[in-house]
Amino acid sequence: MKEQTLKKLAKPMILLATLIWGSTFFILKDTLDNVDLQFLLAFRFTAASAVLALVFWRRWREASAAYWWRGAVLGVLMYAAYTVQNYGLMDTTPGKNAFFTAVYCVIVPFLYWIIDRRRPSRWNVLAALLCVAGIGLVSWDGGFSLTRGDLLTLLCGFLYACHIAAVPKFAQGRDIFLLTVIQFMVSALCSWAGALFTRGIPADGLPARAWWVLLYLAVAATALALLFQNVGQKYTDPSSAALLLSLEAPFGVAFSVLFGAEQPGPLMYLGFCLIFFAVVCSETQLRFLRRPVKT
Repeated sequence: MKEQTLKKLAKPMILLATLIWGSTFFILKDTLDNVDLQFLLAFRFTAASAVLALVFWRRWREASAAYWWRGAVLGVLMYAAYTVQNYGLMDTTPGKNAFFTAVYCVIVPFLYWIIDRRRPSRWNVLAALLCVAGIGLVSWDGGFSLTRGDLLTLLCGFLYACHIAAVPKFAQGRDIFLLTVIQFMVSALCSWAGALFTRGIPADGLPARAWWVLLYLAVAATALALLFQNVGQKYTDPSSAALLLSLEAPFGVAFSVLFGAEQPGPLMYLGFCLIFFAVVCSETQLRFLRRPVKT
């Protein structure tokens, strides 16, 4: 595909990736009632790594020990984040799971402060305050309450932030596509080990609908959406890309409400808006609203 065409498709690709990811929250909520989480993750990461390994097979000649240990660390972090997020989803609503996961965007700048001594900007501080306020409103139900699922989802946001902070460190001077395939493979191995521990590998098979869901999660929501994100971010300015990626959480709520998985109240909607605005502030610093002054 020509580079000019990719540039035109860049933003629609990112938007489609976030739309796919947003659709997975309510799908997972139903599927986890019938499919063991560890087996679901094992199938998802195995199929995704197989697809990407075939697509990027020419890059395998560059694989070295440095790639494998870096990919292993990233893969364990990714596995931990996905596992905690999905266990959290079992005890909360798809909408809350989507928005509480999005707090990783707010946490990342503060992790960089610890790792690289890069002080967060005033926009990052504002985003953190807005995010805390939003979580408070979402959790208000005649009184402040966070379920076990909500707390696990917030922990998942922290783990995603750790993964995001680790990627630039480990990917420096490396092929990001090869590193991604390796981390998917490691996540798959962790998931298979978890499935053996929980005895979650189905002995009698799964319903046909469950297999379709697993294929959708592996091919569309993991391998395909990741490619769309990588290509889209390559040809889109960082502010626009971050804003489009933050739409995953609103899409998650929209799908959940559309298919009757939940009915948020006014305070919850206001909390969602604050969390979404916090993500936008942290990722873009509202640069898209500030037009350059002509001289």
